[in-house]
Amino acid sequence: MNKKTEHHSGILMPISSLPSKYGIGNFGKDAYKFADFLAKTKQKYWQVLPLNPTSYGDSPYQSPASASGNPYFIDPEVLYEDGLLTKEDLKEAINKNKRVDYGWLFNTRYDLLRKAFSRFNPNDDYFVFCKNNQEWLDDYALFMSLKVQHGYAEWTSWENDYQDYEKAKELKENFEEEMKYWRFIQYEFHKQWDKLHQYVKNLGIKIIGDMPIYVAHDSMDVWCSPEDFLLDEKHQPTLVAGCPPDGFSPDGQLWGNPIYNWDKMEKDGFTWWKKRIKESFKLYDVLRIDHFRGFAGYYAIPFGHETARFGSWYHAPGIELFDTIKKHFPKAEIIAEDLGFITEDVRELLAKTGFPGMKILQFAFYDDDAEFLPRMFKDENCIVYTGSHDSDCTKTWYQNLNGDAKKRFKKECPKRKNQTGTEALIEFALNSKAFLAIIPIQDYLELTNDLGRMNTPAVASGNWTWRLSSRYATDRLINKISKLTIDSKRI
Repeated sequence: MNKKTEHHSGILMPISSLPSKYGIGNFGKDAYKFADFLAKTKQKYWQVLPLNPTSYGDSPYQSPASASGNPYFIDPEVLYEDGLLTKEDLKEAINKNKRVDYGWLFNTRYDLLRKAFSRFNPNDDYFVFCKNNQEWLDDYALFMSLKVQHGYAEWTSWENDYQDYEKAKELKENFEEEMKYWRFIQYEFHKQWDKLHQYVKNLGIKIIGDMPIYVAHDSMDVWCSPEDFLLDEKHQPTLVAGCPPDGFSPDGQLWGNPIYNWDKMEKDGFTWWKKRIKESFKLYDVLRIDHFRGFAGYYAIPFGHETARFGSWYHAPGIELFDTIKKHFPKAEIIAEDLGFITEDVRELLAKTGFPGMKILQFAFYDDDAEFLPRMFKDENCIVYTGSHDSDCTKTWYQNLNGDAKKRFKKECPKRKNQTGTEALIEFALNSKAFLAIIPIQDYLELTNDLGRMNTPAVASGNWTWRLSSRYATDRLINKISKLTIDSKRI
């Protein structure tokens, strides 16, 4: 990521949203087709969002295991080709819904994977994978086995011997067969992802993955390392994460994730974080760290409150953490998601790390000299987006633009004859000085919110279900994106 001499572009497209007849996007032939689409359109980056498993709420930012991969992304057709599924099994796995149905997936996909596991004969590759990933894989397998044993109930409701990680490990021989199943799932996930990832690399394209700042309370991470989080004697959080009230959300946002025990983490040299970063770079070429401002100062609410209105701000040892990460991972390519309530301490932390931050153009027209306007970019060390997975599709955003904001848009980003507002904003991004421009695929397709919105923050249901039509890769679209990329000198 040579920010001084190279200017490139990429597309934001989650794996879950890829076309597929199996209910959700996966690592199958449609993922390879999308990689080819990226190459044809001269793109150098593919941002995929987190590859973690999802749990209640279906969000990849609330995962039960930060180091593991989402079993739903395993392609059933590869399992069939490997002799682990029958044609009848494949037929039963088909779901051509236009939206992801997570309930259906939960009720059917794990049973399908159990059928594949029943026909699996471990080979040398499998044993090498288990050995190389033992540090997290055994804990994941035991945690998920206990989840199944307890009907997927939260780990804080299990018997005391199982709530206690050290005691549970002493009893793991009782779950050895079930643990083999969960190891198999991760083996298949990583085998398929590694093959796809290598294919993408061979096309000259880098994968940008997302690392959520927090982990879910009901997760392997908290169960294995309760001392790394602020918990009481019953393993409940004392403080939980969220965002303070603002003009868009009078009650703020109550995320509910447990807060890190930063004092303990700093004293032990940030061991937990070093492990997490190490595993992340096994999956991705570039890591976008979500909610970067939380590493300078974070907002936390006492556990038990129903809204985020009564929280407080606390300091986090951000530069100490990132100095440690740079020391251990000197070649790590990291993007800081520096959005939200940004204060001077966050700006200082971003400057000290040298990480490129994010510029969302949808935020650029509400002040005369907003920092998100390309003419206000201090230098090229930033990533520019039209919008993100948390924002409106640009077509809907533009349709709702009015008043002074619309006047500023016309002044700063004037449309050419027969050009749409979405097209103008995309060109505005590509022609900026930012060394990297990322455009959500929905914007290239000119989708509106009803057809393309991925996530609405603070809305509990209906998110993460968007799917891309299998007819997206038209010659017209390929030529359009290619021309924009060439004209903006981002090839």
